[in-house]
Amino acid sequence: MSQHRPARAAVFSAGSWGTAAAKILADAGTTVIVHARRSEIADAINHHHRNPSYFPDVDLPTSLTATTDPAAALKDADYLVLSIPAQSLRASLATWSPHIGPDTVIVSLMKGIEQGTGKRASEVIAEVTGVNANRIAVLSGPNLAREIMDGQPAAATVACPDEAAARRFQAACHTSYFRPYTSTDVIGCEMGGAVKNVIALATGIAHGMNLGHNAAAMLITRGLAEAIRLATAMGADPATLAGLSGIGDLVATCTSPLSRNRTFGSHLGQGMTVEETTAVTRQTTEGVKSAEAILNLARAHDVEMPITQIISALLHEKISLDEAAAALMQRPPKPER
Repeated sequence: MSQHRPARAAVFSAGSWGTAAAKILADAGTTVIVHARRSEIADAINHHHRNPSYFPDVDLPTSLTATTDPAAALKDADYLVLSIPAQSLRASLATWSPHIGPDTVIVSLMKGIEQGTGKRASEVIAEVTGVNANRIAVLSGPNLAREIMDGQPAAATVACPDEAAARRFQAACHTSYFRPYTSTDVIGCEMGGAVKNVIALATGIAHGMNLGHNAAAMLITRGLAEAIRLATAMGADPATLAGLSGIGDLVATCTSPLSRNRTFGSHLGQGMTVEETTAVTRQTTEGVKSAEAILNLARAHDVEMPITQIISALLHEKISLDEAAAALMQRPPKPER
């Protein structure tokens, strides 16, 4: 990156979190181009400085532009910031990969595990692009997009094996309302972000069934234990799960009505089927897509994840809602640690 120009970031794509991330970067002084799939979204961002599909009421920085051309978005980009559904990452990245520059750092905002392979987003990125791990970073934390768009305070962890690269991206997205911290524990950040979505489905179900705050606190706490067990078995530092990308993200996603996964779970808890809930849920709910992949990872690493197991069974209609609630309480008692 030249010392004589601001950092340049290409944000793919113009969804809820992608738009929020683009706003953060632009507010931090980074030059931002958003890649939108639909020309009407790109035109609205360029001419009206708004994203009508997600935040029609929020003005975007005038320095933020958009395009439907991936090559144009990636031209001279210091950062490729990826905010797309985890299950479409591989195919999309294969299309975009030829346009990625030799020094571009790829930053994943994704919080899902690929079905079939059990790979984390950073692993898929490395596999598809051939980019060295030192050029692949992860941004993860308690980051509800609506609150960020409103300028409410938030923080996150930027994880990259190359500390210097993490610090550069930290500077590129540090604003008065958004505080990024750095880490080298990519596995811990990604697994915290993925597992919390499944636990949020469980707390949403408890909310929908009116099971109370004690039940929610129990699920959050025992869900954190599941995330720590799996992440550390995969090589993460357990301390990462006590940070922003672990318990921080878990609490926000499990307790906020703005959370997609909690909302999806709440619909299930009120008696809607998975199909009915999917039909009324406009945005990607990563926990639904990733639950079985996470459970398969747990089995491969010989890790017990009872909440994840129950949620996966419920999503695949192997057990009923009442059976799921009963199963969560009928676990054999044992020492907490």
